[in-house]
Amino acid sequence: CVCVCVRAQVGSFGRYQWIHMTLFSLSGLIIPWHILSIIAVCPPTSACRTIQRYVVPQWHLLTTNTSLNSSEAETEGCVEGWTFQRSEFIATTVSEWDLVCSWKTLKPMIQTIYMGGVLTGAIVFGGLSDKFGRRSVLIWSYLQLGVLGCSSALSPSYTAYCIFCFLSGMAVSGIILNGNSKISSIQQMVEWISIKQRTLVGTISSFFFSIGQLVLAGLAFWLRDWRKLQVVVCLPAFLFFAYSWLVSAFWLMLNGRSEDALKSLQRVARTNGKKDIAEKLTVQVLELDQGSVDLIRTRGIRRITVFWGETRDGPVLYDIHLTLCPSPPQVSIYLIQVIFGLVDFPAKFLALVMLSMLGRRVTQASCLFMSAAVIFANILVPREMQTLRTTLACLGKGFTSASFTTVYLFTVELYPTVIRYSTGLMSTISRVGSMAAPTMLIFSTLPFLLYGGFTVIACGFALFLPETLNIHLTATIAEVEEKWYRISKKNNQKNKTEIDWTQ
Repeated sequence: CVCVCVRAQVGSFGRYQWIHMTLFSLSGLIIPWHILSIIAVCPPTSACRTIQRYVVPQWHLLTTNTSLNSSEAETEGCVEGWTFQRSEFIATTVSEWDLVCSWKTLKPMIQTIYMGGVLTGAIVFGGLSDKFGRRSVLIWSYLQLGVLGCSSALSPSYTAYCIFCFLSGMAVSGIILNGNSKISSIQQMVEWISIKQRTLVGTISSFFFSIGQLVLAGLAFWLRDWRKLQVVVCLPAFLFFAYSWLVSAFWLMLNGRSEDALKSLQRVARTNGKKDIAEKLTVQVLELDQGSVDLIRTRGIRRITVFWGETRDGPVLYDIHLTLCPSPPQVSIYLIQVIFGLVDFPAKFLALVMLSMLGRRVTQASCLFMSAAVIFANILVPREMQTLRTTLACLGKGFTSASFTTVYLFTVELYPTVIRYSTGLMSTISRVGSMAAPTMLIFSTLPFLLYGGFTVIACGFALFLPETLNIHLTATIAEVEEKWYRISKKNNQKNKTEIDWTQ
């Protein structure tokens, strides 16, 4: 493969790769700041400003000397507003617009509208990327997120805030599809490193999402005001203009832009101290036939797309549910978010060991199975046993994070280079389920049944994906189809269902 040979010549894990990995991983810190919410939608303790009055005056209660059942008498709502306990929060969207009592359903709608923006952005920016290129759309997405995200802090009403949330969600989707999100950063990095370092680098980059969650909890604890927090988490978007123009040299090669790819590879070789190699590289060395860029047109790619998409539904739903679910009364919401962030570290270390020893497919299926087991176990625990429920929730969060770490690395190894950057669309479309997660908080057992059921199904689908441990990245769709055909033919002859790409 031309990509493998060129990478070996310019250096597969030198100074350039370290700089590249650091820059793209750092930019992944801001993604959880926008997807996860603490202050913005947290419901502070509220009470009516005045004692509720009966709709119909109950004067007879003053004159009678007998016991009466007046519990069915209709009372007025909190006509004079509510008072909020501000020990944990100075201001939230809930206290800002009184999203309590009869208006409490509007609170989860904020997250639903935001995820709707993410989905819309996948459709809009996906098409624009094909027409104008990834770099232009990425730069615009950062600008849109910075400007509209900061503008949302000035929202005068609930409606205006929802509009800004929708547009900010679109911008986040543009970043996920084209730039420095967790999946895009892994896509950029694995193409520059050798097989031996791929698992380590892919896992290390996923830690930045967890670090971002910890930083978010600290910022929320420090500011305690949703408007100030909104500005602080959106300002870093302006900083990432500096290197949002970076494009993979191997993607350029496979899309006929050999001159640009040559300049990029020569820069890599010089950075890694291989100036002699930089002078020997020519456009002729980089020539390679292109393939199709369709995620569902061919049989092999279509199977990978369907199976991989299914492995994300359950974990995404459960992760969003844990983020938005109120913490136990005796535990601070900030502490819960810190715990959820910290539990990711041992979980991802476990994923690193399993990925290196057992491979991608077994690791993904195992993490999904354990996550489903914890979800179902939590259904059986009484609500009074909050400590046990919180412990199980942390375990579930850990296994879910491990599955995310696996699936992002697994994805970029499954798809060929020519469509590897289109896989961000599948990641974004999975947010359809995230739109429903906030509204499910009004139910008790039903969400866990759905999350666990989807995760069990995802576990089964993961077993049908091909193994990619210690396998070179494929460059074209033709290579993937050839392997699927060879595997299917071999399996039919031997009557086996095991899929192995090592042949």
